[in-house]
Amino acid sequence: MGARASCGRSPITRREQLVIQKHKIVPHLWFETDAEEAVNFYVSIFDNSKITDVSRFGDAGPGLKGSVMAMGFELEGQSFAAINGGPLAKFNGAVSFLVHCETQDEIDHYYGKLVEGGQQQPCGWLTDRFGLVWQVNYARMATMLTDSDNARASRVMQAMFSMKKIEIAKLDAAYAG
Repeated sequence: MGARASCGRSPITRREQLVIQKHKIVPHLWFETDAEEAVNFYVSIFDNSKITDVSRFGDAGPGLKGSVMAMGFELEGQSFAAINGGPLAKFNGAVSFLVHCETQDEIDHYYGKLVEGGQQQPCGWLTDRFGLVWQVNYARMATMLTDSDNARASRVMQAMFSMKKIEIAKLDAAYAG
């Protein structure tokens, strides 16, 4: 942090220090032109979510003057950043966001909202209408799949492979045998 001031820049502000203290690593999402629409969509789905910052293009830059350049936002308290950066980068399944759900109602809510206009994938995965990949999963899934009883874990895996949206009752039944 001290290097910043020594490079001829002003010292980090108190607000910047608070942001760094909260989340030193922040996922940064690159959209071609629809960052604002995407951020509003995500914030509308998750509780404890908000837009924290909006910066707009001025006279310089590739975007229209006054249009959104970048946004900061939080989903369930996790900080994110988004930018309208043009067509240089696309989302793919190599990076996804995992939503841990304790109830079927939670799974139904998040999966149902996120998949609107997008595409279902196997095992609780989906691609939303902006191309971002999500996993909406049962919070107990990792425990079930790593159970020391291999037959039990295998039954859960087999049940999961038969699903698009996760169905907790079927997973619990497979786990119970």
